[in-house]
Amino acid sequence: MASIQNFTPRLYQETIMASCAKSNCLIILPTGLGKTKTAILAAAQRLNSYPKSKILFLTVTKPLAEQICNEVKECIDIDEGKIVLFTGTVSPKKREELWKNAVVIVSTPQCVENDIINNRINLEEVSLIIADEAHNAVKNYSYTWVTKQYHKKSKYPRIIGLTASPGSDLEKIQEVCKNLYIEEIEIRTDNDPDVKPYVHEIDIKWIEVELSPMFLEIKKYLQGFLNDRLEKLKKWGVLRRTDLKYVSKTDLLRLQAELRGKASSSGKNFVIWTAISVLAEIMKVSHGLELLETQGVIPLYRYMERLQQDSANTKVKAVKNIVKDLNFRSAFIKTAKLYEGSVEHPKLIELQKIIEKEIKEKDKKIIVFNQYRDSANDIVSKLNKIEDVNAKLFVGQLKKGETGLSQKEQKAVLDDFREGMFNILVATSIAEQGLDIPAVDTVIFFEPIPSAIRQIQRRGRTGRHGEGKVIVLMTKNTMDEGYRWSAHHKEKRMYRNLESLKSKMGFFLNSNKDEKITKFVKEDKIKIFADFREKGSGVIKELIEQDVEIKLEALPNADYILSSRVGVEVKTTEDFVQSIIDGRLLQQIKNLRNNFEKPLLIIEGTEDIYSIRNVHANAIRGMLAAIAISYGIPLLYTKNFKDTALLLNVIAKREQDGTGKDFSLHPQKKAFSIKEQQEYIVSALPGVGMALARPLLKHFKSVKNVINAEQKELEKVEKIGKKKAERIKEILDREYQTLD
Repeated sequence: MASIQNFTPRLYQETIMASCAKSNCLIILPTGLGKTKTAILAAAQRLNSYPKSKILFLTVTKPLAEQICNEVKECIDIDEGKIVLFTGTVSPKKREELWKNAVVIVSTPQCVENDIINNRINLEEVSLIIADEAHNAVKNYSYTWVTKQYHKKSKYPRIIGLTASPGSDLEKIQEVCKNLYIEEIEIRTDNDPDVKPYVHEIDIKWIEVELSPMFLEIKKYLQGFLNDRLEKLKKWGVLRRTDLKYVSKTDLLRLQAELRGKASSSGKNFVIWTAISVLAEIMKVSHGLELLETQGVIPLYRYMERLQQDSANTKVKAVKNIVKDLNFRSAFIKTAKLYEGSVEHPKLIELQKIIEKEIKEKDKKIIVFNQYRDSANDIVSKLNKIEDVNAKLFVGQLKKGETGLSQKEQKAVLDDFREGMFNILVATSIAEQGLDIPAVDTVIFFEPIPSAIRQIQRRGRTGRHGEGKVIVLMTKNTMDEGYRWSAHHKEKRMYRNLESLKSKMGFFLNSNKDEKITKFVKEDKIKIFADFREKGSGVIKELIEQDVEIKLEALPNADYILSSRVGVEVKTTEDFVQSIIDGRLLQQIKNLRNNFEKPLLIIEGTEDIYSIRNVHANAIRGMLAAIAISYGIPLLYTKNFKDTALLLNVIAKREQDGTGKDFSLHPQKKAFSIKEQQEYIVSALPGVGMALARPLLKHFKSVKNVINAEQKELEKVEKIGKKKAERIKEILDREYQTLD
């Protein structure tokens, strides 16, 4: 019997657990109200109902997996050795051994996905899968495929999803429910009667600041740059909005994709190609304006300086045009002066006042969230000048030219914060989810964010064990205001959509039935070798869905090998264009041609191949022509990874029918023509090589005649000469001797 220990379930946890006992359930609880412990209750119930089964607890990161594993050990009364942790640091072989005797496995989904693909674990034995941070179960995230395999294979399937915020978009919420086979939603808000006694008050304050005249002057120049470019687009008939003030980033991205599509079919249309470049200028300078309005001088100056440096080393017209522009140059000079004078953004000034006030209370922990690493770094240095403040930076892993922390360093920082070694954590978005962040007294947003999920995640870092405080800094008359109301309305919409979906759950389930894939009738499984670097692709997962036997290996010359003679390279449309830009494609094509009798290139995706990147259409056409004509490699197009998998399956079936499935991993090189084989044989003679093999064969007409020729006859061939002729005859005439 699996029993609960070291905690007393709350009423709402028991109510939710009762739903989980009957149905696949999505549990939506505010952060800090015990989602994990509710799932542990359900795990104990399943283990008691199916004593020989296993529980699989999935979560998005290694630190969260470690935290949950410890919580399970603390709360379920079973042998600790039967509660195991799977992460990328545990070798696949070790995971396979641990699985055999484990009862509760806490893992990242990627580990489980890899182990399913390689047949290391048996999902039939699992009576419950718990998907933590369930809002990630969309598109091709590992949760989606793992739960689909589990739903198909388990003897007694049950799935529970845990989240504080599934998102504001109804379609996304439905997608999460569909991918996790959800049959019931258990949602609680702070105002529900069974939850309210456990909810601690969170005081939310919005503090508005105004840009100083010095900032407004820089803004005037950057806005002048943008207005000039937007007027050009409007004049050319490219931009149809009459009020340029309300042109959003989404509008610009949509317009850019549309123009790239037109450029592919319009040849040398000056207006279209110029408009694409102008749009790139607008988006780069818009980012600079956002930094000025919401962050401050330091990140803006560094960004503008990078543009200046890039302009000297790039052929991209957009960057060159930006740095030559009078408005940009004026803004840069003004920004440089403020940077040298260490002029601070009004939000940073306000933040320091807030911290001075907050820190007067002893043993207080504070998190300051900021979008950008440069700004976060600056905040740390400014705050550490305040008495009694010890602030530390918390960012993601190292990126080129930026500050970064390894996972080990991140854990050390959080452990120190938890132990009170410092009192202020200045963090980027990495601290919003997926890490065991300790509860804090005050959370400060340096800027509003337009995402309901991220807003809820940030806010949930406080008010867990007592009253909490949230302070949001906002610059008036900037995009900060738009982000504030965007997140507010999205959060309201999220709860409305959840209630609506919950009331329609019965109808929704009718459209959520699992459709079985019709399989080919065959005695043996089709076998396909796949490069191990493809293991995260939808293609491999879909092939397994189609009951294909996948062998993951290191394949140097192809993504997939379908038979002893067929090697396949698969490129998404975006990767195809990118590999032209970075020069990878040509070498990959050569390797494919040289190593397979029947090479094949598949281009996957419905995007217009000419509109993905700012690459001239003729460069793409030239590469397509070289692949098909110069290298003789067929190109096939597929819509998506499912289409690609079906095509690979069909080709592999044709290749393997009647010949068996036990073809070699190392394919035979393409068959040489008779001419090539003749040249190869003669080229092996001493001092000959391929360059002299051809004239010898041309002179003597056959390999036999070359070998039988006298030395004098050999000397008559150009570039053979007396010495080479002697060596050739010596090799041909000398008796073969073994070492025996």
